[in-house]
Amino acid sequence: MKQILEGSRAIAETIKLCRPAVVSAYPITPQTHIVEDLAKMKAEGEADFEYVIAESEFSAASVVLGASATGSRVYTASSSQGLLLMTEVIFNIAGLELPVVLTCANRAVGAPINIWNDQQDVMTVRDSGWIQLFASDMQKAVDLHILAYRIAESAKLPVMVNVDGFYITHTISEVEIPDQKLVDKFLKTQGSTLGDSPRLNLGRAFLDVKNPKTFGYLATPDVYHDIRINLDKKIKKAKNGDIKKSITEFKNIFGRSIGVLETYKTKDAETIFVTTGSLFGTTMEAVNNLRAKGKKVGVLHITLFRPFPEKEIFNALMKAKRIIVLNRALSLGAEGILTTEIKSALYGAKNIKIQDEIVGLGGRDMRVEEVMGLVVGSK
Repeated sequence: MKQILEGSRAIAETIKLCRPAVVSAYPITPQTHIVEDLAKMKAEGEADFEYVIAESEFSAASVVLGASATGSRVYTASSSQGLLLMTEVIFNIAGLELPVVLTCANRAVGAPINIWNDQQDVMTVRDSGWIQLFASDMQKAVDLHILAYRIAESAKLPVMVNVDGFYITHTISEVEIPDQKLVDKFLKTQGSTLGDSPRLNLGRAFLDVKNPKTFGYLATPDVYHDIRINLDKKIKKAKNGDIKKSITEFKNIFGRSIGVLETYKTKDAETIFVTTGSLFGTTMEAVNNLRAKGKKVGVLHITLFRPFPEKEIFNALMKAKRIIVLNRALSLGAEGILTTEIKSALYGAKNIKIQDEIVGLGGRDMRVEEVMGLVVGSK
């Protein structure tokens, strides 16, 4: 069913369809509307999950960690400083290989205080061990959250869905919200009663007072190294395993395609923009205008950021002469974080100029004309 919704409301409606057993979050702009809507759904009897009010983001993350460790489907959300306050728990969730799903409404990190969008928050925790997805628009935000639960529960890894703050969370647009029965089928949810979110059967032991287990025990130097390397291998293996399979089954059930990358007019492009998030739409418009002027340009959007799809990126960019990377996060003292990743993916490719551009920090608009200027206004 297509509806006109605010982005945050669309995400909340989608989370409800995924039937989490436990939701816990602490409000922070621009994430607040998502968890407010979920709290309202609970209060009005539209959903039957346990909604745990936390006193901080650290506590909210800890709640969903504990609930997930008992075998429950869980959800949390955060942004900016809130996500950074969760950092210790974010690493623990990944280390315990728990299928937690988290929405990050991407926002600038202070100081100075800024409530508008960039992607510095998620890039700061990019090495924590979470699968990370980026939505290019509201429909992708809806679809990626459903996909996130399937990936998390099949790969037995946490998944973070990134949506640009305000550009997606507070924009009102047409969006298709899937049917509950289709979501149940895709996520293999048993039953269809309100709030029916059974204990997950993921082929592993969970915390149980009748059968005590130990999670996150002290790992001495002789085993810690191997544990971390094995986690790295598991995340990388998921790209061509559980992630690929989940994407295929998503299309079969919902009829919409999701790729690890999105491309627009890249096949014959001499210059290709690379971006993540809502800037993809702006850049597509710039590409159309530049094409009208005879410029062979295209744009690549990275949907799957972790595990990083190096081979797919190499294949998409290898024939271009120039790559312009549009970064909304900066590694201070170095370069745009996405630029570093693209350089790594293109290692060995010859005669490709890679241009590092830092744009839109703290919500500064990056307009179509400005994107065009990166091509027209330079040699």
